Amino acid sequence: MLDQETIKTFITIVECNSFSKAAKLLFKTPATITYRIKALEQQLGIQLFKRTTRSISLTLAGEHLYQHCCNWHRWIEHMPEELKEIQNGIERQVNITINNILYSPEAVAELLVYLKKLFPFTQFNIKRQVYMGVWDSLLNGDSHFAIGATGWESLDTMFNIYPIGEVTWIFVAEKDHPLAKINGKLSNETLRNFDAINIEDTSIKMSKRIGWLLSGQREILVPNLQTKLLCHLKGVSAGFLPKTLCQPYIDKNQLVPCEVINTRLPSQLSLAWKKNNMGKVINELVTLFTNNNPITEAFYKNIDIKR
Repeated sequence: MLDQETIKTFITIVECNSFSKAAKLLFKTPATITYRIKALEQQLGIQLFKRTTRSISLTLAGEHLYQHCCNWHRWIEHMPEELKEIQNGIERQVNITINNILYSPEAVAELLVYLKKLFPFTQFNIKRQVYMGVWDSLLNGDSHFAIGATGWESLDTMFNIYPIGEVTWIFVAEKDHPLAKINGKLSNETLRNFDAINIEDTSIKMSKRIGWLLSGQREILVPNLQTKLLCHLKGVSAGFLPKTLCQPYIDKNQLVPCEVINTRLPSQLSLAWKKNNMGKVINELVTLFTNNNPITEAFYKNIDIKR
């Protein structure tokens, strides 16, 4: 009913919006392709086109079939190459998780350009996670490779770990913020008068971590590091930011570093990937990062102590 020739004919008619134009492209007579589509409609018992003397348009059923036919036709055309890649150990799909601290749209785009040239038929899915959300995506989700898993030890023996460095945190306040005017170390009692701005841990099944929060202190949750930075720059509150991220604003005197009693320890970050079923794509990713390929450099913008 829906052989390859019929699918191709149906798609061409839709894209040309004309039986006669489609016939020319397919080197068929208009009568031939009209007969093929009418036969298909009779077999399905469904009208696919609304026809007038001057135009044609798809019915709702026709639109649904068109979407599926495009997918089928594309898959049939590329199937031989895809099967060869699978046989050669190239994964059909690779899911990559990136820690919010290291996430960069530019870095992701450059990495995908590189990977798609090598592995054109592999489907890549990129997700951004926060804190334990990175490990959660590895242990309980469908992630195959993580950039910025917390810690330097694997949480499960089925994963390889490769330390990439540390992120140092500095407590900063906007230059006109009340906390920026206080000399000496800021006490917990003083800090509790101001909100802590944090990015919520995205873990679902694992225990969530809190970036930095004093008992009894109010908290503002924001979705990403860029929003947190802007909140600090606009004086919404004060708090910890990665050293490399806030240093340019400290140099411009837009942010002022403050001393606090309860400092935030450096964040240790690693690459993590499953040991079993490593295909050529994962191997290539591991090689890129462990060999410090220039393509990976943009992911390290907030890492100030590299391993």
